[in-house]
Amino acid sequence: MEFDPTLLSRIQFAFTISFHIIFPSLTIGLASWLAVVEGLWLKTGDDIYQEIYKLWVKIFAVTFGMGVVSGVVMSYQFGTNWSVFSDRTGNVLGPLLAFEVLTAFFLESSFLGIMLFGWERVTRSMHFISTIIVALGTVISAFWILAANSWMQTPAGFEIQSGNIFHPVNWLEIIFNPSFPYRFMHMVTAAYLTTAFFVGGIGAWYLLKKRHLAHARIMLGMAMLMAVFVTPVQIFLGDLHGINTLKHQPVKVSAIEGIWETKKGAALVLLGWPDSTTETTEYAVEIPKLASLILTHDPNGEVKGLKAWPKDERPSILPVFWSFRVMVGIGLLMALTGLMAIILYFRKALFTTKWFQFWCLAMTPTGFIAILAGWFVTEIGRQPYVVYGLMRTSEATSPVLGQHIFLSLLAFIIVYALVFGAGIYYIAKLIRKGPLPILKEEEVYGSHGLKKPLL
Repeated sequence: MEFDPTLLSRIQFAFTISFHIIFPSLTIGLASWLAVVEGLWLKTGDDIYQEIYKLWVKIFAVTFGMGVVSGVVMSYQFGTNWSVFSDRTGNVLGPLLAFEVLTAFFLESSFLGIMLFGWERVTRSMHFISTIIVALGTVISAFWILAANSWMQTPAGFEIQSGNIFHPVNWLEIIFNPSFPYRFMHMVTAAYLTTAFFVGGIGAWYLLKKRHLAHARIMLGMAMLMAVFVTPVQIFLGDLHGINTLKHQPVKVSAIEGIWETKKGAALVLLGWPDSTTETTEYAVEIPKLASLILTHDPNGEVKGLKAWPKDERPSILPVFWSFRVMVGIGLLMALTGLMAIILYFRKALFTTKWFQFWCLAMTPTGFIAILAGWFVTEIGRQPYVVYGLMRTSEATSPVLGQHIFLSLLAFIIVYALVFGAGIYYIAKLIRKGPLPILKEEEVYGSHGLKKPLL
C-alpha cells in the first residue's frame, strides 16, 4: 500500500478543519444573536428572553470550547505536516494568526466568564456589554483568519527574498488583499444564516413537541426574519465573490462551472458529470448563455474553459463542481424558506403549520453543510497551489513518512469521535431539556450559581 505524504497531509488537514469550522460558524452567529436576545430582555423586561439566553449561552460555551480545542490541533499541523510552508510564509501568516489571538481570542475568553457566571455578580448593563464584546470578538477572529486564508488565495503586499521566503512589504495590502472583503463578508453572513436555521430548527422542534411554545415562537420567528432579509444579501455577496474569483482565479471558476472549452455566450451547467479523462461534462443540463451573463454580466461574454490551462494547473474538477452546487442549492432553499415564512405570516399560520415546522427541522443542519461545501470549493479549487500561483502544495509538506501521517489521521478520527461526540451529545441534552423558568433555575442552583443542599 502506497502512502502519499502530500495527499495524506491534505486529507488530515481537511478532516481537522472541517470539524473546526463547524464550531466557529455557530459561535459567530450565536454570540451576535445572544446580544440581540439580551437587548430585547433589557428593553421589554420579559423573562422569556432571559430564559432563552440562559439556554443558548450554555450551548455557546460548549461550542466555543470545542472550537478552541480543534483550532489548537490545526495550528500544530503547520509544524508537523506543513513545515516548509510555515518556514516560507511564516513572516506573513505568523503575525496575522498572532493578531487573531491577541485581539480576538483573549477578548472573547475574558468576557465569556462574565456571560456565563456574571448574572448575579455584575450589573445588567455590564453583562450586556460583555455579551456585545464577545460577539465583537468572534467577528474580529473571523477577520484575521479570513485575512490569512485570503492572502493564500490572492497574495499581495510581499516580496520573495533568498531561499524563496515571503517577506511582508505592505501590511495593508496583505490584510486587505483582493479577495478578502468578499470572503470575509460572505463567511460572516454564512455564519449568521447557519445560526438562524439551527436556532429556528430547534424552535420548530419545540413547536412540534408542544413544549416551550412561547420560547419556540421567538426562536423560529427571529430565524425567519434572518431567512427573509439576510439570505438575499448572501446571494448578492456570493455573486460579487464569484466575479472576484473570476478575475483572480479563473481556473477555479471554470471548474465550478464544468466548462472545458473557452467560449462566448457560455451556458450555465445546472447538473452534469465532469469527466477529466474525456475533458467533457457528460449528461449536462444547461441554460444557454447564463454562465456568461452571471460571470461577465454580458450574455455574450467570454468565459475561459479548463483546456486553457495545462492539466497540472487544474484543480480536481468533481469535488469543486458538486460542492458548489450543494452550497448554491442550500442557499436557494433558504431563500425559499424565507418566502414560505412571509406567506404563512400574512396568513397568521407561521407557528401553527406542521409541514412548515417539519421543513424548518429538516433545514436545521443545512447551514453547516453549505459552509463545508463552500470551504471545499475554496480550498480544493485553489489546488495545485497552497499560495496561489507561487507555491505548490507538493512543495509545502514536511519530510514525514506517509505511514506516520496515516496513523496520526486514524488517531485523529478516533479521538475526535470520542471528544466531540461527547460535546455534541451534551448540546443535544441541553436542547432536549430546553429553557428553564427563572424561578425554577434559581431554586435548583441558588442565587449564586451553587447547587443548594437537598436537606
